[in-house]
Amino acid sequence: MTNISRRYLLAGATGLTAAAGIFGSAELARSAATAGRRGESALRIGYLPITDASPLLIAHAAGLYSAQVSSGKPILFRSWAGLAEAFVSRQIDVAHLLMPMALQLQRVLGAGVRVLGWNHTNGSALTVAPDITDLEQLAGSQIAIPFWWSIHNIVLQQLLRARDITPVVRRGASRSKRTVELIVMSPSDMVPALANRSIAGYTVADPFNAIAQIKKIGRIHTFLGDVWREHACCVLVTREDVIAEQPAAVQMVTDAVVSAQMRITTDRNQAASALTSGSYLPQPLPAVRTALTYPTLPYQLRHPDWSPQLVGFQPYPYPSFTRKLVEAMHDTVVDGDRGFLDDLDPNTAHAGLVDDTFVLNSIATQGGAQAFGLPADLVRAEQVQLL
Repeated sequence: MTNISRRYLLAGATGLTAAAGIFGSAELARSAATAGRRGESALRIGYLPITDASPLLIAHAAGLYSAQVSSGKPILFRSWAGLAEAFVSRQIDVAHLLMPMALQLQRVLGAGVRVLGWNHTNGSALTVAPDITDLEQLAGSQIAIPFWWSIHNIVLQQLLRARDITPVVRRGASRSKRTVELIVMSPSDMVPALANRSIAGYTVADPFNAIAQIKKIGRIHTFLGDVWREHACCVLVTREDVIAEQPAAVQMVTDAVVSAQMRITTDRNQAASALTSGSYLPQPLPAVRTALTYPTLPYQLRHPDWSPQLVGFQPYPYPSFTRKLVEAMHDTVVDGDRGFLDDLDPNTAHAGLVDDTFVLNSIATQGGAQAFGLPADLVRAEQVQLL
């Protein structure tokens, strides 16, 4: 696949000119320069500045990475497309990626993508304008999503269809026809877009939902974890060539991330302070702290026993989730080529994508499944409730 077609795919097929703009960015140059300084042995880590990345970042803040894993701070990227391009072009070796995106990259680009474990669960929400109290009011409006192949797009479309609202792309929304137009937008652009009412809402990872609440320009309508219990959003990924060449380093980085997950769960307030004081996240401390704790609930939770407001930090990648995710992807509307789904079997996708060898070792060193509140047999049934 050519470089241009790869960029076109990763940009969500929204246009070659836009794609070129996304990838003509400073992130890749900085990544390449950093790679040259670090040498061949150190793994290069990339991330998007959202709370989903917390385990990768706290691992660095706490000094859990050895020099073999990473000799510098993780590299910040501003868009999912930019992060994915750096990963595919081998300018970074480890990242957190949207799980549906990881599937897409593996199937379409042959990028040797391997999921090592879950980076987190929950951590996302649907945020709407303050005057919107019911999803019915979204008909005829635009809603922003961070990427076509994201759990955000998947769950949002499930919610809309459950209320007989049709998601559409590249055509205006109609209140009379009960349609909602979906557009891809960088998370950092969503807050100002909602503030000026160019969109009626967005679904994205925190802390952008918390920011809208704090600034009173929007309200959290639904935590996605209140729809799909403890779903995975971002996963820890590397490539097959990295595993083959540096298995010990891959184990070390997995150990560090899993240990960081435990640290965050133990003291979320301290984690928020570390993320902001260490300049890992550019958002203000109150927003990051709120995103990690939600001391005040923005609405009456449908499933309070699910704790959907809390981003969770357990690393085991359940096969049941991958299977249901692939099933949902088949029903999801996107702007771009869906051909890779034609032979993507929900029953075999997990084995082809996930290598849980390293994370199982890491879980064992942290006290086993029970330390993360996981069932001993590491089996669960997916719980999704739309109405």
